[in-house]
Amino acid sequence: MLGLKKLIERFKGTQVHALNPPDSNGVNTTGSSSTPGNCRVKFKGSKQKSSKACSGSGAETLIPFGFPRTDHLEPSIEPHLKPIQLVETLADLFRRSEACLESEKSLIYIEQYSILSSLGDPKLLRRCLRAARQHALDVHSKVVLSAWLRYERREDELEGVSPMDCSSRFILECPKATLVSGYDPNSIYDNCKCYQECAKSTDSHISKVKTLEEDSDVSFCVGNEEIDCIRFKIAALSRPLKAMLYGSFKESKSRKIDFSHTGTSVEGMRAVDLYSRTRRVDLFPPEVVLELLSFANRLCCEEMKSDCDIHLASLVSCIEDALIFIEYGLEERANFLVASCLQVLLRQIPSSLYNPKVMKMFCSFEAKERLASAGHASFILYYFLSQVSMEVNTVSNVTVMLLERLRECAAQKWQKALALHQLGCVLLERQEYASAQCCFEAAAEASHVYSLVGNARCRFKQGQRYSAYKLMSSVISEYKAVGWMYQERSLYNVGKDKIDDLNTATELDPTLVFPYKYRAVLKAEEKETTAAILEIDRIIGFKLEPDCLELRSWFLIAIEDYGSALRDVRALFTLDPNYRMFDEHISGENLIEFLNLKVQQGSQADCWMQLYDRWSCLDDIGSLAVIHQMLVNDPGKSLLRFRQFLLLLRLNCQKAAMRCLRLAHNLSSSEHKKLVYEGWILYDTGHREEAIARADESISIQRSFEAFFLKAYILADTSLGPESSYVIQLLEEAIRCPSDGLRKGQALNNLGSIYVDCGKLDDATNCYMNALEIKHTRAHQGLARIHFLRNQRKAAYDEMSKLIEKACSNASVYEKRSEYCDGLMAKNDLNMATRLDPLRTYPYRYRAAVLMDEQKDNEAIKEVSKAIAFKPDLQMLHLRAAFYESIGDLKSAVCDCEAALCLEPNHIDTLDLYNKARGT
Repeated sequence: MLGLKKLIERFKGTQVHALNPPDSNGVNTTGSSSTPGNCRVKFKGSKQKSSKACSGSGAETLIPFGFPRTDHLEPSIEPHLKPIQLVETLADLFRRSEACLESEKSLIYIEQYSILSSLGDPKLLRRCLRAARQHALDVHSKVVLSAWLRYERREDELEGVSPMDCSSRFILECPKATLVSGYDPNSIYDNCKCYQECAKSTDSHISKVKTLEEDSDVSFCVGNEEIDCIRFKIAALSRPLKAMLYGSFKESKSRKIDFSHTGTSVEGMRAVDLYSRTRRVDLFPPEVVLELLSFANRLCCEEMKSDCDIHLASLVSCIEDALIFIEYGLEERANFLVASCLQVLLRQIPSSLYNPKVMKMFCSFEAKERLASAGHASFILYYFLSQVSMEVNTVSNVTVMLLERLRECAAQKWQKALALHQLGCVLLERQEYASAQCCFEAAAEASHVYSLVGNARCRFKQGQRYSAYKLMSSVISEYKAVGWMYQERSLYNVGKDKIDDLNTATELDPTLVFPYKYRAVLKAEEKETTAAILEIDRIIGFKLEPDCLELRSWFLIAIEDYGSALRDVRALFTLDPNYRMFDEHISGENLIEFLNLKVQQGSQADCWMQLYDRWSCLDDIGSLAVIHQMLVNDPGKSLLRFRQFLLLLRLNCQKAAMRCLRLAHNLSSSEHKKLVYEGWILYDTGHREEAIARADESISIQRSFEAFFLKAYILADTSLGPESSYVIQLLEEAIRCPSDGLRKGQALNNLGSIYVDCGKLDDATNCYMNALEIKHTRAHQGLARIHFLRNQRKAAYDEMSKLIEKACSNASVYEKRSEYCDGLMAKNDLNMATRLDPLRTYPYRYRAAVLMDEQKDNEAIKEVSKAIAFKPDLQMLHLRAAFYESIGDLKSAVCDCEAALCLEPNHIDTLDLYNKARGT
């Protein structure tokens, strides 16, 4: 009891500000390399100079808003579903997807998308969306999911691509195919009909003349005009018309019928007559078809309504058309027309979000109800819209309204939890703490435990620090320990306990950014700036985030290392060109301009030399910085954008990489280069055959290094077999084409690898040696492999040691060297690899396998489980399942297999193990 009182007193005595001071605003930093909501740390600079390290004139000029302070640091709350037991949740999703009705599968894949979003793997998320689109039955779901897939590919950023273009030959991604209801499992991989020329000739004039030859036997009077019609054909349009013309009504015996008060115009009635004879609506202008639609609705002419609906839908091609036609579609309950208009609006996201008329169609409760009346308001629709709006502007009124509509559309428990949690995150960012707390509490009641983090944060912001601490402590005591629990509690803890919580958070989940940032700033406050830089280096080494680069540049400026600071700033703005630094007070251009005054600038030729040097040292951040400088001198160079793409891919910054690739495509002035860049885009999105076709088309225009390399790379990325000789030929052709040494080094390295696979070790050695001559340092790894295959293990180890001398901070080289040594040396190399990059799974798998060989089953499972806790990938889950199966824990083995199959349903080894564990 006494300890509790002391703890309460500590909180009372050390609380700084529960609410932010009114003159300082938090900054929410985000990078293109991560998905929305990944842990982005907010911080505010202190108004006081917190360190004498800042006393230099340059530092004072560059940090006028003060140094970051620990009491102003806090992590963002991720706006995703984060189950406490992720593996069990994924296993449950797999079981439900296997057992459910076909009509339920699409929504299960959307649930899977919502859960996997926190992992931040774009390809995994795209697979979920494709599966949801594949199993969608209704037109509405197909329209939304097709637009969502287009947005995920960011096709809006590609020049020369229309929103309604079919970007793929697959029917799944064709905008026209989305307007066809139903599901045909045999046609989902069929080629799209957009690529088949359909020449259907019709002669409307002849048809029209033929119809007029038929005798009329009834006239409809509209004003002073009489429209001659054929009674039985008009009667055939609907039951009400048949009853009027052949029933007990007086019109059945009339030769002339007055239609002046029916709301039908002369042109409209003539169109009705012509339609009754031809059953065609393509003979009329749109305004007449709209009148026919209205006529069909009033008089229950279902076939006419359907024909008008389909024809009008085919006319919608732009936002202006969509905004006009959707009003008619909603009024006349023309669901097909509404779907077509909706598709045009959604396929122009995100630009259409800036159109107030478009947002008026979605945001209000009344707008949602109107869409619902036509069958076009759904959870999927508002999930998509709210996700995009959160990326564009998290705190906007539009985002709040869309999330409110999402909450109204939520029916299942997970949907309610997601909508409430995301709304809570947005309201928290808007500093509406009481409302945000209500949302988080409701989400927690819907079994989303992670929302308790939001609840605690809202309490803290409202001055209830101890209450927030108690809440997070209860979460830690009640549930299995997860890194984010300790990270959140550290905000409300003090002194050594705070650091202990942060260290525990890093131990449980080394991918959390906030603990590194806090420890780094704390060291800087203690005037240990070098130690601060080393601390932030730990996370930058394997997870490149803009806010971490910003913090390191802050430290570097403080010690007046302007060259290194400029490197980090250039790399940062490669990741996110719109980022604003130092509490959003300084733009990238201004900061780079100032730092350029402090650092000697070289020519473009000097930059190329620097790039070779950085590339050969495996310094990817330094290489990004050099290319950024080169682009300032030559902004229209598509080749440099392509270099950025390659580097960012290696750094696992997928979104930033694809943005650079799209820029390379847009900047390219030659068709053959555009085709190569399109090929890489298609390959990234899983369209392998189409990517190869683009490479072939590029080669047919002009033989180039990049076209041959692209084709070889795609073919080599599968099990080669008989294709090996062809890939070798392609790479040899690439090397013969003009290119710089950096790319040729890569081609030689790839060629050497294929020679090794084919057993041609001498040819492989020549390739690697030639690559080393042009500073492709990674060729040391290939030579080490050759030494190993020749039973020269010591030489292989020494070869890898040469690579480590040039790239001592690269985890992969330590991991590879461990293969060429035994015992303690291998263990040390693997431990070093894990310290440098805890996301690499091989060290965990190796250590676990050694423990299993030593019959230390529990220790082996524990080792694998450490990695699965923050990176539940296919290989790790499969390995743990195998371990469980080997010790007879079949229930756990089945669970891990199901979770793995949720990530990759067609993984043969896991399927075999799954069937074995189930005894089938």
